[in-house]
Amino acid sequence: MKSPNASVLLLVSLLAGCASQSALESTRYEVDSINTRLFSINRDLSALRDESKVSAGSIEKEMKGDIASLRKLSADIQANLDSTKSDIQQLSGKFDDTVLSVKKPSEDLARYREDADKRIIALEERILKQQGQLETLAKKVTELAKIKREDPPPPPPADAPYLKGLDLLKVGEVSAARDQFTRFLEQNPKHELAANAHYWIGETYYTEKNFESAILSYQEVIKSFPGKDKVVAAMLKQAMAFSEIKDPKSAKFVLKKLIEGFPKSEEARKAKDLLKDMK
Repeated sequence: MKSPNASVLLLVSLLAGCASQSALESTRYEVDSINTRLFSINRDLSALRDESKVSAGSIEKEMKGDIASLRKLSADIQANLDSTKSDIQQLSGKFDDTVLSVKKPSEDLARYREDADKRIIALEERILKQQGQLETLAKKVTELAKIKREDPPPPPPADAPYLKGLDLLKVGEVSAARDQFTRFLEQNPKHELAANAHYWIGETYYTEKNFESAILSYQEVIKSFPGKDKVVAAMLKQAMAFSEIKDPKSAKFVLKKLIEGFPKSEEARKAKDLLKDMK
C-alpha cells in the first residue's frame, strides 16, 4: 500500500510537469504568432518594393537623387528585417533547446519566459518603426509617380512672338516689337507670316528714322517672298526710305517697278503721286 507522502509527491510532480508544458505551449504560440506577423510584413515589403521599382523606373533623370535615397532607405529596412529574422531564429533555437530540456527546474523556464517577453517587446517596437519607414517610402513613391504623371503645360503657339510684336508696335514700343519679330523669325524662318515679320521690322526702323536698315528689311520681303501680299507695301515704303536718304534715283527705280508689276494696286496709285512730286 502506497504511503500518503508518496502520493502527494507524485501529484506535485504531475502538476509541475503540466505547468511547464503549458508554459512551453504558450511560448510556442507567441513565437509562431511573431513568425506569422513577420511573414506578412515581408510579403507587404516585397510587394511595395516591386511597386517602388516600377514607379522609380519611369521617373526623369532629375529624380535620381530622390530614388537613390529611397533605395538606401529600402536597403536599411531590408537590413533591419534580416536582423529581425536572425533574432527570431535565435529565439526559435532557444525554444527548441527548452523543449529538449523540459525537465529543467521551473525557475529556469520562468527566467526564459521573462527574457522571451523582453525580446518580443523589442521586436514589436522594431516592427512599428519599420512600418513607419515603409509608410514614408510609400508616400514618397506616390509623390514621385504623381509628378511623373502630370502633363506638362502645352507649348505656346508658333506665332505668339509675332502677335506680341504687333501689340507692342500698336502702343509705340518699337524696339521691343522688333525684338519679338526677330525672335519669331529665328524660331520660324519659313512660317507663312515670315514676310510680314520682315516688313514690320522694316517699319520699326522706319519709325526710328533708321532708313538704311529699313531699306534692307523691305528688300528681304521683296527678294525672299515675291508672291506675298506685303511685297507691294514693302516696295512703296522702300522707295520712300530711299527718298528720305536723298537717293531719288533709287526711289524712282523702285516706284516704276511697283507700277509696272502691280498697276491696279492702291500702292501703284500712291507711287504715281510720289513720282509726280519728284519731278
